[in-house]
Amino acid sequence: MSPLTGVLREAWATYRAYAGHFLLIAFVLYLIAAIIGALLTFAAGNIGAGVGWFISLFFMFLLQAALVKAVQDVRDGRVDLDLRGTLSAALPYVLPVAAASILAAIGIFIGFVLIIVPGLILLTFWSLIVPCIVLGGSSPLESFRQSWRTVRGFAWHVFGTYVLVFLIYIAVQVVLGLIFSVLPGSGRSFIADVVSGTLFTPFIAIVVTLIYYRLTAAHAGQVPPPGYPSAGGYPAPPAGGYPAPPAGGYPAPPGDGYPAPPGDGYPAPPGDGYPPPPGDGYPPPPGDGYPAPPAGGHPPPPPSDYPPPGGNPPPTA
Repeated sequence: MSPLTGVLREAWATYRAYAGHFLLIAFVLYLIAAIIGALLTFAAGNIGAGVGWFISLFFMFLLQAALVKAVQDVRDGRVDLDLRGTLSAALPYVLPVAAASILAAIGIFIGFVLIIVPGLILLTFWSLIVPCIVLGGSSPLESFRQSWRTVRGFAWHVFGTYVLVFLIYIAVQVVLGLIFSVLPGSGRSFIADVVSGTLFTPFIAIVVTLIYYRLTAAHAGQVPPPGYPSAGGYPAPPAGGYPAPPAGGYPAPPGDGYPAPPGDGYPAPPGDGYPPPPGDGYPPPPGDGYPAPPAGGHPPPPPSDYPPPGGNPPPTA
């Protein structure tokens, strides 16, 4: 079974549980970017519109990093960072995310222009560059290699997930288009962009971030997420994340050189190993005629003319 089984269901559950938090982040950033763009366009025409477009790019990259941070924040079951804390935590990643996203957009565009298929391949394998930067700490160039390694082996599952997300996006756009069709043309585009971006962008970010977490765990050989059946029978990890395996790997079962467990007739070894058997220099046990040794150790042996215990006393001079 694919590690991405049920990822859309988990993404929807996360979206519903923390909708207020995600929607607030997206709404504030979309609204600020839209207002700045509208004011610049109104004040400076096409030049202002161009400047506003670059400003909107900054807010888009900030939104991507902030939503990934927000998903990371709520994975323990609670919201620890408010709007200001989330934006502050995401701000250092804006430039790396911007650099990687622009390079990826150029490469994917060239792939689509050529035969379309290369563009879809790059879109699939490079889709995790933002989580690799924000969560994995990769540099912009390293994020491409890290995303490729993470998706490798599960590319068809990742691509199929994105196709389903795209179909959901089309359905949402159709519904919103019908709703906003009653608005005047001058304000329809502005409101539609803010509302659609606010509603759907968090869901996409949740899906991408969960894919990153699941595939990273799958490559590390860790326990599948809760609800995902495990062939090995390992218990589900805690809510805070998947524990890493021991440094040397999981121990092999008994029978390959490991000592047999207690209960099979062998005593458990002491902390420093099994003691050597009697007869290799240890004194004989009590009961052979000699008294038990004192606390300080055994006394030196008697002289050779000393009779054995129970015999006659030694001769007098």
